[in-house]
Amino acid sequence: MSYGMRIWGADGALQVDENSFTCRVVLSAVVTFAGGVKTNQDFSVPGCNANNSIAVMVPIGPYDDNSLQLETEMLDGVARVYNYCRTFAASNVVANSMRLNVIRFS
Repeated sequence: MSYGMRIWGADGALQVDENSFTCRVVLSAVVTFAGGVKTNQDFSVPGCNANNSIAVMVPIGPYDDNSLQLETEMLDGVARVYNYCRTFAASNVVANSMRLNVIRFS
């Protein structure tokens, strides 16, 4: 391949190049939550887990100072999306739609 990213380690040895690393979007879906109750939604992504994948949320509509981000978590074969901050008990419930992208890397 004549293009791509290369990363060298502190010792100057090539660590990652365009032939040894790939990223692929394996799921792209719009996630919608109505307000009121803290909840989550699970999305099946076979072969994906926290060691080889990442789930990110991208706003799909107007986003202002009062908008809140949906939270994601990668589990074994599942991307979980929360409508609240799961590590903060007093967090607000998010009522909006965002696009979930699950990216698998190797």
